[in-house]
Amino acid sequence: MTEDSTSTEPGSRLLGPADVRRLAADLDIRPTKKLGQNFVHDPNTVRRIVTAADLRPDDVVLEVGPGLGSLTLALLPSCRALVAVEIDGVLAERLPVTVAERAPDLADRLSVVHEDAMRVTPDQLPVPPTALVANLPYNVAVPVVLHLLAALPSLRTGLVMVQSEVADRMAAGPGSKVYGVPSVKLAWYADARRAGPVPRSVFWPVPNVDSALVAFERHAPLSTVDQKRLFSLVDAAFAQRRKMLRGALSGWAGSAVEAERLLVAAGVDPSLRGEQLAVGDFIRIAEAASAR
Repeated sequence: MTEDSTSTEPGSRLLGPADVRRLAADLDIRPTKKLGQNFVHDPNTVRRIVTAADLRPDDVVLEVGPGLGSLTLALLPSCRALVAVEIDGVLAERLPVTVAERAPDLADRLSVVHEDAMRVTPDQLPVPPTALVANLPYNVAVPVVLHLLAALPSLRTGLVMVQSEVADRMAAGPGSKVYGVPSVKLAWYADARRAGPVPRSVFWPVPNVDSALVAFERHAPLSTVDQKRLFSLVDAAFAQRRKMLRGALSGWAGSAVEAERLLVAAGVDPSLRGEQLAVGDFIRIAEAASAR
């Protein structure tokens, strides 16, 4: 065990700051902004994430972007299996080696899929995941979460680390200044909430933005309305935030007159703006459009 390695449950040794830098040097890896690579090197932080994820012993965890394995090593003792989706080929190849070295009794729980999480499909995964736990690249956090919830109906819960402002948008409710497209689309699938801040100092390299945790739990389907139709409606409603809905939705509905008719049929005031509507309001508008 190196001097800054830290133990968790028997059989798993976490990575400390010197371990992370040593691994990166061995692999000749220089973290890139393009892939949003900021590696967590603080054992207390990954322990906190695992605790906040509230995993069940039979959970199958999906970890996106495991990087050098800091969070992976902390998660393995708390789940039945872990599927790591890693876009970087060097990191994907190294992760099983790191786990075998530092958590040999848990190595058989790990599967690594070398793939882009934005394109991963159920048939590429060895077992259906039930919980998403990940430190997500800031530039693709929302699209990744929405894609995975749509593509993997087995996902029951999630805890993701994202940019603080993104966390605010994901968990915002109607009327909030940061409520928008990500808020509504995530609400279509799940109930979301902020689960605490994460300091910049736990990352290497240190990012120039603050981070936060977002927890979510999938709820029962809210409607049988077509998801693509609903999401196109949401996009239109927020494309011109200052416009009243009768104007903002004119292109989506075909005309301002038709937009107003649909809004009235859905029981929504045409003079409202998109940020004042909950996901249920958008659903009623989409249902009214489907019925015409």
